[in-house]
Amino acid sequence: MQLLQLPFLLFLHFLLLKPASPTTTDLTHLCPTSCGNISIPYPFGLGESRCFRPGFNLTCDLSFQPPRLFLGDGSVEVIDISLIHGTVTINTKVLSFLSSNFNESWTGLLPDGPFTISSKNRFTAIGCGVLARVLFYETDTLISLCASVCVARDFTPGHDDTCAGIGCCQTSIPVGLTTFDVHLESLNETTYSFGEFNKVFVVDKDWFDDNGDVRQKLLSPLYSKHPWDSTVSTEIPALLDWWLGNGSNGTGGLSCEMAKKNTSEFACRSMNSWCYDSANGNGYRCNCSDGYQGNPYVNNGCQDIDECQQPEVYKCDGTCSNEVGTYKCYSNDPHKYPGLIITIGVTTGLGLLILLLGAFLLTRKLKARRDKMQRDKFFKQNKGLLLQHLISSSKDVAERMKIYSLEELKKATSNFDKSRIVGQGGHGIVYKGILSDQRVAAIKKPQEIIQREIEQFINEVAILSQLNHRNVVKLFGCCLETEVPLLVYEFISNGTLSSHLHAGNQQSLSWDDRLRIALEIARALSYLHSAASISIFHRDIKSANVLLDDGLTAKLSDFGASRSVPVDQTAVSTAIQGTYGYLDPEYYYSGRLTEKSDVYSFGVILVELLTREKPTSSSKSQDGESLIPHFISLIKDNRFIEILDPQVVEEARKEELVEVVELGEMCLRLKRDERPTMKQVEMKLEALRGSKKHIIHTWSCKRLDESRSLNMSMSIEGSSSGDMTRQFSLEKDMMLSVSFSR
Repeated sequence: MQLLQLPFLLFLHFLLLKPASPTTTDLTHLCPTSCGNISIPYPFGLGESRCFRPGFNLTCDLSFQPPRLFLGDGSVEVIDISLIHGTVTINTKVLSFLSSNFNESWTGLLPDGPFTISSKNRFTAIGCGVLARVLFYETDTLISLCASVCVARDFTPGHDDTCAGIGCCQTSIPVGLTTFDVHLESLNETTYSFGEFNKVFVVDKDWFDDNGDVRQKLLSPLYSKHPWDSTVSTEIPALLDWWLGNGSNGTGGLSCEMAKKNTSEFACRSMNSWCYDSANGNGYRCNCSDGYQGNPYVNNGCQDIDECQQPEVYKCDGTCSNEVGTYKCYSNDPHKYPGLIITIGVTTGLGLLILLLGAFLLTRKLKARRDKMQRDKFFKQNKGLLLQHLISSSKDVAERMKIYSLEELKKATSNFDKSRIVGQGGHGIVYKGILSDQRVAAIKKPQEIIQREIEQFINEVAILSQLNHRNVVKLFGCCLETEVPLLVYEFISNGTLSSHLHAGNQQSLSWDDRLRIALEIARALSYLHSAASISIFHRDIKSANVLLDDGLTAKLSDFGASRSVPVDQTAVSTAIQGTYGYLDPEYYYSGRLTEKSDVYSFGVILVELLTREKPTSSSKSQDGESLIPHFISLIKDNRFIEILDPQVVEEARKEELVEVVELGEMCLRLKRDERPTMKQVEMKLEALRGSKKHIIHTWSCKRLDESRSLNMSMSIEGSSSGDMTRQFSLEKDMMLSVSFSR
């Protein structure tokens, strides 16, 4: 692939005026409060330094009609200022670039100024065959990336014109940045590349989502024969966050508590205001207290509001009375007929007690009935009848799997008590439970009601119910009586492979254990691909999905993203799904899932076992490369020993390391046709393990011979046995060398 790398520093350029000490007096009518149709609230201001806090000076350019407002000395136009949200809306340029000669650069926001790029923006790239990487300024460390492709000149984007990767892509911006780099590369998989229509900009996400007409105008040159419409606005709104005490006065990163110690500098001036800190330590902001509105940055700026004048916001069914900072709602006076009320109360008291008791009993009965109807509804909704048929139709499945009731699982987990939680992540909570047959189980309870989660659950049950392998986690059963179904697995007590490798301890798994674990993972994947009743592509192989039991035996888990494939097919087109760092690049760009996608992910795990580095880590690369590119480049230079875990170098034989490193390199090849199958990988690792055991056995026999003075006949028998073992290993090595392309 020929890469066209176009580095540039993205966003905006402006210079701030020299800071001055903030005023401690009230603002007066001498300070301008607007420019054109834009209001200017303190701490922002025009003119003299007493009219604004340091770093918040603005410029009103009267040469425009109407006048326009700019930050600092007038380099960036301001559209709006929000005190409540702590943002400034600015106009940012839409940049056009050709695929061969684009090179633009801007200086970023001042690092000690009050402004940072808001995470509510989205970096957006429009074009055909564009891969955009967002990098930290001057370090080239990857933050995020997106890719935009077009399959033909007359292609049409998505029906809703969203930036989902066809003609347009978007990626997020982290909190607290003042500037960043962007590298653009062309993708040679794209049939057409229309460089003259490529656009790059940063935009307020909410504004971009709400303005479909602008999106259509930006995208239309890509899928029509019309040239670029020069009337389309090249200025698009983006957001800046601003904070007080973030370094503009030389003190830097002040929290509310720190700022309050210097009362003359503290920005929250109004008595009825409060202070809150930035989430990333950039400083603090102020807001009016509940029941008040206005400007918290000036004396008496937060004024009481009359809640009774806003009945649509502050509800009151009786008589509303405004009070300072709040309001009260009084019911209409019921004491007009006191005698009647007392009479009614006395005569109906006993009847009410009887009615309440009857209502309580009836409510309990109705609740029990409603709960049963709800459980039956969820059981059908979660394909319970289908799973019942699946279990009953196979004796083998019925012996391994059971459909549990919700009551059984509540009892097993002490009603899902917090003390039973053994794991928690983005997809849900895992509880440890004791089933009625005394088996220890891991019960997975999703946290959110998402249709995709339910579909993945059903997919996982359907796949795991057909599998029976010692290196695949066993599914005891499921519960279908909740809105989001529950899965019941065997309990694996020793955590994940990822936690063992990346725990930070000086010593980790031994080399022998790592080699065995790699073999066990390969056995599980080889079984899924070629030995199960139907071929199964896991699609999310990673060290966090490999569990280890007390004996450190590997168990492959999490089949929610897996796909089953008919025997006569070798690939399937599907939406891209997986984990960054483990994802097969060819699958990512083509959308074609094959068994070789799992092989690539296995290769990443193999490199993790060799290096104890995470796939996204760049700590050992001077160029900021992540683990896999750095590993491949070291292999090409024959310097792979530099990245290996010192414990591995110490414990492993050189020949073993070379074999495993070469095996990892073959699994990680960009072209899937050049990768081995998991069966070949399994055979290779089996051969390595067999060779290792043979060497240990031969050494033991030699020591035994020296100590016990074996007779000649026993020596001959031992020699024959060893030769047979070696011959078997050599035959395997020959088979593998023929099968693998070097």
